[in-house]
Formats: sequence, structure tokens, C-alpha cells
Amino acid sequence: MNRLWVRSSLIVTGVILMMAALPFLFRLAGYTGLVPVPQPEMPPEVRAVLETLPPETVADFRTFAQQELIDIFTRGLIAAAVVGVVAGIWLSRTLAAPLQRLEDGAQAVAAGELSHRVPVQGSREIQSVAHSFNKMAAQLETAETLRQNMLADVAHELRHPVHILKGNLQAILDDVYPLNKEEIARLVDQTDHLSTLINDLHELAQAEARQLPLNKQATDIAQLVKDVTAVFKTAALSKQINLQVELLGAIPPLNVDASRMRQALHNLLDNALRHTPENGRIRITVEQKETDLHIQVTDSGTGIRPEDLPHVFDRFYRADSARSRGHGSAGLGLAIVRAIVEAHDGAVSVSSPGAGQGSVFTLSLPLKTED
Repeated sequence: MNRLWVRSSLIVTGVILMMAALPFLFRLAGYTGLVPVPQPEMPPEVRAVLETLPPETVADFRTFAQQELIDIFTRGLIAAAVVGVVAGIWLSRTLAAPLQRLEDGAQAVAAGELSHRVPVQGSREIQSVAHSFNKMAAQLETAETLRQNMLADVAHELRHPVHILKGNLQAILDDVYPLNKEEIARLVDQTDHLSTLINDLHELAQAEARQLPLNKQATDIAQLVKDVTAVFKTAALSKQINLQVELLGAIPPLNVDASRMRQALHNLLDNALRHTPENGRIRITVEQKETDLHIQVTDSGTGIRPEDLPHVFDRFYRADSARSRGHGSAGLGLAIVRAIVEAHDGAVSVSSPGAGQGSVFTLSLPLKTED
């Protein structure tokens, strides 16, 4: 009795029975004298015939007519009940079927079948719920795929330095390598790599959960860009790369976390420097455009293929050998850039004409940010 279609069937059946029974009940009550019912004017011919019959015959006729009426009422009521039950079940099943499919879909998703989708049918409200359900299932499927890929990538990234540490330590124990400062320094490098990877993953997890701590203060963005660029001057000179900063117009201060923004710019410049060949160029421009402040990092490096552009900011992204671990990167730098910029209510984008034609990374920060 707690099923929607059963309740709906009973309600529809009851309504049909009431509608069918009311006329019969009203007429029966009139014949029995329980309620006054206006009698129709009897035709003169019928009245003349009745007056010629004995009173007993007229009484028997009236009794027969009342009994016949009761029989008709009973048969009509039974027919109405059958029709009502059939119509109620059909209508209730029709109304409850989309909800049943939603229930089955929810149970399937709960059981791990994230690819399950429900047909969009029924009333407008049911269709809206079905659309929302399918959207939720698609998002869960995407999130699960990303989670599995991330776990696989994390395991892969951690396995490499751990194997090196284990191998070197085992070699020292077996007297293959001497226990000297040079060997210890190599072990420290691997532990530093592990520490950096773990810290980066922790920051990404905080950012995706909207829990990345920010200490926002009025910051001179122009000076911040100059300071970060100065850190890479020596590395750029060693590769004979022309590294320039251009401030296009007056640059207003921004209410940002200076340390986080320094980290984001550092990752962008490090990425540009690693993928720009010798005698190349890197240009950083800062410009106010309407309600946003744009910071662009343009390089003449390896570039990005069009099919890879949507995935540049994915964690552990590696489209080709030019953007792999061979350059000493775990593939988290650009993902952290996006996380930091979005935590400041900004956006980051990338464009590139194609492989070997350089790329342009653009940070857009709102001039007015919430505290």
C-alpha cells in the first residue's frame, strides 16, 4: 500500500466510483422517498393506462421498476468499479513509471554503475529531474575517471623516486656505493622531489575543496612580476633567451595573496623556460583590460598542438616527449597555477598556433576581489 502507483490507483478508482454512483444513489433515494426528487410530468397516455389498472397492479409495477433500477445501479456500479480499477492502474503506472526508472537509476549509480542513464520521459517536471539525474551521473563518472587516473599517475610519480632511493640505499648496504656526501646528496635530491610532489598534491586537493588558505593583501602586481622574473634572469642568460617584462600602462594594486601569486607566476615562467630553446624569447606583459588585470607569458618554445590545448592544465599532463618528466617536471605546475588563479576568482587560459610555434599563457585577475 505504500507504493505510489497503488495509492494513485485507489484514488482514481474511488473518484470514478463516486462519479458513477452519485446519479444512481440520488435517483434511488428519490424512489425510496428519502429525499424529495421532482417527478417528471407523466404523459397523458401513460396516466390514462395506469388509471385503468387495479391499484395492486400499479403497486407491483412500481416495486418491479424499483428493483430493476437497483439491479441496473448494481451492474453499473460493478462496471464502473472494473473500469475504475483498470484505468487507475494504467494511469498510475504511467505516472509512476518515470519515477520508478529514476529509482532504478539511483540504485544502479549507488552500486557503482556510473555510466547508467535514465530516459527523459514523462511530464515536464519529471523530465527536468531526469535531466538533472543524468547530469549528476555524468559528473560522477567524470570525477571517478579523473580520480582513477590521478591515483594511477600519483602511484607512477611516487614509484620512480622511491625506487631510486631504495636502489641507492640497497647499493650502499651492499657496499656497491660508498657512503659519502655525494651519494647522500643524491638521496636528498630524491627526497626533495618526493616532498615537492606531496606538497603540490596537498595544495591541489585544498584548492579543489575550496579550502586553499589565502592571505589577501594589497599587492603591487607590477613589482611582483619584476621580482619573479629576476629569479629566472640567470637561467635565461645561460640559454641566451631574451627575457623581458613589459608594463602596458598604469598597473593598479590587487588584493591577492602575494605568496600564492608568486608561486603561480614562478610555475608559468619555469614552464616557459623549460620549453623554450636557446636563443629564444620570453615576454611577460601586464595590462589592465576593463575590469580585469591580464598577465601574459609569451614564449617562442615548443608550442602545443590544438588537440592538446584543453588538457594543458590537467594534473600530470604530458602530451608528448617535450612536456614529460624528462624536463624534471611532475606535471603539476600548471594545474597549481589554475588552482591558485581560480581561488582568486580569476581565470587562466592558453593559446598556441601549433607545435614548434610557441604559446601564450594568460592570467586574468579581477580588479576587485572578495576578501
